[in-house]
Amino acid sequence: MTLLERYAEVAGRDVVEHLRQLAGLLKGARVVHVNATATGGGVAEILAPLIPLSRELGLDARWEVLDGTPEFFACTKLMHNAIQGKRAAPDEQALRAYEEVNAGNAARLTGVLNDAEFVFVHDPQPAALIRHFSKRSGHWIWRCHIDASHPDSRVWRYLQTHVAGYDASVFSLPAFVRALPHRSYVIPPAIDPLGDKNRDLPDEQVRSICERNGLDMNRPRIVQISRFDWFKDPLGVIAAYRIAKPFLPELQLLLAGGGASDDPEGVEVLRAVREEAGDDPDIHVADLPPGDNVTVNALQRGADIVVQKSLREGFGLTVAEGFWKGRPVIGGDTGGIRLQVVDHHTGFLVASAEGAALRIRYLLHDDARRQRMGEKAREFARRSFLLTRQLREYLTLMVALQRGAEERIGAD
Repeated sequence: MTLLERYAEVAGRDVVEHLRQLAGLLKGARVVHVNATATGGGVAEILAPLIPLSRELGLDARWEVLDGTPEFFACTKLMHNAIQGKRAAPDEQALRAYEEVNAGNAARLTGVLNDAEFVFVHDPQPAALIRHFSKRSGHWIWRCHIDASHPDSRVWRYLQTHVAGYDASVFSLPAFVRALPHRSYVIPPAIDPLGDKNRDLPDEQVRSICERNGLDMNRPRIVQISRFDWFKDPLGVIAAYRIAKPFLPELQLLLAGGGASDDPEGVEVLRAVREEAGDDPDIHVADLPPGDNVTVNALQRGADIVVQKSLREGFGLTVAEGFWKGRPVIGGDTGGIRLQVVDHHTGFLVASAEGAALRIRYLLHDDARRQRMGEKAREFARRSFLLTRQLREYLTLMVALQRGAEERIGAD
């Protein structure tokens, strides 16, 4: 069975046929995606299956990863946080490190990027590459995966000097779109239903992995899985658990995740989470190795409720992942989580630890309601947040750029 046939079984044959029709307009096109890391974080998770699926559709697709330094990644973490609203601008020395790394990678990738008909550059880390390709002939697209709705003005002004040179930009939500001198498109991210993180698993494997991570499968379980990052608010999840615990004495919490090579704050956040958890035997903290997607899959399937209590969130793939497993999600009322969680239908949006605790109590006291919400959530993910939908919109974008279409697909 081909890869496309496998996706057709999950997403529908009409969906795959539409992909074939669009890709036929781009047959053989050289497409390069550039990002900062090969593992860890949502961008790498999307690109890993997107590239082979694109190739099977007849595109000459490839994925390049930046070579960076600790100083570079410290700078881009500050930029990432600043774009999401934190007052934290890198200094001149950090910006020099940022530009030097981009210059070095531009020299390394000159042949690959000059020959490409479409170049997708993901997030701030490689955004400055374009300054070194003044004679490019292909279409360059800056793809912003983070919440840019209220960026620090200093950092955005600096980044804008690079991003303005692109032919188009892509954001995850209309609220994230920034004013730029080119077309802006809105394309939410998506999950891969065939990958290790989302494929079906035997019940005994789910149980074994959950028990290995400390969970008692005979007691209620809430799980948040994400990078150890302040914006994911793991300490707020612990606070919600503690507020709910007196009403649900059997309640267990698992916080699981890992770091990404471009995120130097992960160790600090993990240390704070472990300190906050203390010696509570019902709080389990798992620092997962990169790429341990089967464990993530099993832990989400083993949860009664999936939590993603982010304070800022570009999209939040873990929400769609939880939906795909038939679990309602309690998510922070922010960014891309708002696009996914339909309040009272696929889960609940919350703005505080107290609000999260209230919804935890509500769902764990009403098994039938929790199951109905989980069923709605899975169908919503199937229709809206699978990789086939995201690829269809990327193909449509490329066709529009290739043909110089005046219509804008998305929002300004």
